[in-house]
Amino acid sequence: MNNILLNQLLEELDWQMPANITIKEGGDGIHLMSDGKGLTLTYKTPVDLARGLVLAKQYGSNRSYTYEEKCAFDTFGIMIDCSRNAILTVDGLKRVLRLLALMGYNMVQLYTEDTYEVDGEPYFGYLRGRYSRAELREIDAYAAELGIEMIPCIQTLAHLAAIFHWNAYAPVHDCNDIMLCEEEKTYDLIDRMFASLADSFRSRRIHIGMDEAHMVGLGKYLDRNGFYDRFDIIAKHLSRVCELAAKYGFHPMMWSDMFFRLSNHGDYYLDGRKCEIPERVFANLPEDIALVYWDYYHDNRKDYDEMNNAHKLFGRDVWFAGGAWCWCGFAPDNTNSLGATAEATKSCIRNDIRNFFTTAWGDNGGECSLLSVLPTLAYTASIAYGHYGMKGAKRFFRTLTGVRFDDYMAIESLNKLYLHNERGSAPAKYFLYNDVLLGQYDDMIEKNRAVVTEKLAAAIPLLNRVAKNKRFGYLFRTQKALGLLLQIKFDFGIRLRAAYQKNDRVGLETCLDECDKMLRLLDRFIVTFREQWVCERKPHGFDVQDIRLGALAQRIKSCREILRQYLAGKLNKIAELEEEILPEVCPYTGVWNKIASVNPI
Repeated sequence: MNNILLNQLLEELDWQMPANITIKEGGDGIHLMSDGKGLTLTYKTPVDLARGLVLAKQYGSNRSYTYEEKCAFDTFGIMIDCSRNAILTVDGLKRVLRLLALMGYNMVQLYTEDTYEVDGEPYFGYLRGRYSRAELREIDAYAAELGIEMIPCIQTLAHLAAIFHWNAYAPVHDCNDIMLCEEEKTYDLIDRMFASLADSFRSRRIHIGMDEAHMVGLGKYLDRNGFYDRFDIIAKHLSRVCELAAKYGFHPMMWSDMFFRLSNHGDYYLDGRKCEIPERVFANLPEDIALVYWDYYHDNRKDYDEMNNAHKLFGRDVWFAGGAWCWCGFAPDNTNSLGATAEATKSCIRNDIRNFFTTAWGDNGGECSLLSVLPTLAYTASIAYGHYGMKGAKRFFRTLTGVRFDDYMAIESLNKLYLHNERGSAPAKYFLYNDVLLGQYDDMIEKNRAVVTEKLAAAIPLLNRVAKNKRFGYLFRTQKALGLLLQIKFDFGIRLRAAYQKNDRVGLETCLDECDKMLRLLDRFIVTFREQWVCERKPHGFDVQDIRLGALAQRIKSCREILRQYLAGKLNKIAELEEEILPEVCPYTGVWNKIASVNPI
């Protein structure tokens, strides 16, 4: 590792390394030895060196000790979603790579459905902030210096809705977000995709996706060919994709869920059921394909053991993908991530799964910063390096970030506003976008109103505690700005409807004043949210946030104008407030258009 990169790591760690520390290469893993006067850090890989720096800072050199650790996995990494409108800049990704190296991660997969350059495909990732080949090469080279393997992670069957926005891709469209199997133009496109990636990444491992293709073979394919067993359709398609991958020296892996879903009535996880995948599926699976078992949900190690063992039946290399829940709106869900991660990691170690990574999806717009799940990533790393308890993980985390673990966990507080929180629920998003007049979530809010009021009041000072931190404070300033807005916004519709139904003009005047307050606080939130976005990401994709937040501002303005007209006697009723709010039965979805209105958007 060159001195420039070493100094960048030390700067990221906010540490000036003492002169009495000696660094040398050798051994296996990380080895610290101190005689009370000086410290020697011995490392095998650049990632061992990076994590070793954190440990050296943590343990110091003023006492005699020996310390060793080694990662339980051959490949230990994360997958970063760069397809849901939130694409990290080159500099933003380099910072993430430094933090990952300091935690001991040696692999990153960039999940790019269409957000990378492909020769001859001008509409592939058009206006979406796609990575150029030059950018990917720069990222790849930087990661390699840190000892991190960059693996392309793409889609070659489903999850390609973005390209089907353009008529140029109609010839390769089956239905929904799925490519048309057994169409030569499909394979011509995949060939060019592989060619671009082969020229951009030095790794010859590639993730080809192929998950959640629930409607495969049931669109244009069905019209052309009639109904075929979908196992056979996927097998033929996979065979062609693997042939193209081999052409460029790639060794592919794929998500495994479709093999289980098609034999398990649409369910992926066995949950105690017998694995009944047809024998012909095993027989038709290409030799050079690894299977990735993804699971972000279970808290019981037996469930992970069951699925890990089921995957071994395929006779192929098995990878595991867990989840750091940063896809729940504006705030993460580290609490649930920690529980699931601990059991999953221990199961993989026990079952000798050699390749492990954590996914960081950005569903529905990528509103949540990747750095918001640092507690989950740090704790996962602690387990991977042999430390199962939280105490050591918390100490390491504070050494790494300069922030107490429990203080950093406050970043999820706006998603923890109920007495009981469903995993992945996004109350901050419901409260923000729940319509001020229609109020489809008002019944649910009313039932939890006292608890939410109390927890919101408690969250603001917790967020403010870290907001002044020079390295991570901007994340907490965004959450604080949102929390201040939600203190007025979350139950505004309930108070407005109650005042209207009682003909309480004083209460309606108060609501009118609160419309102006909400607009001011919304403006402040937009400013801080945009500042957070541009610190990490390309501007492409924030247009969606502008559309959503701009629509919210306009709805508040419309409410304000309707109230003014009603109070001035120009309206004899407010039709929206005449309707009774029914018991809440709408799903706790994190999808904006389902939250913002019951009318189709």
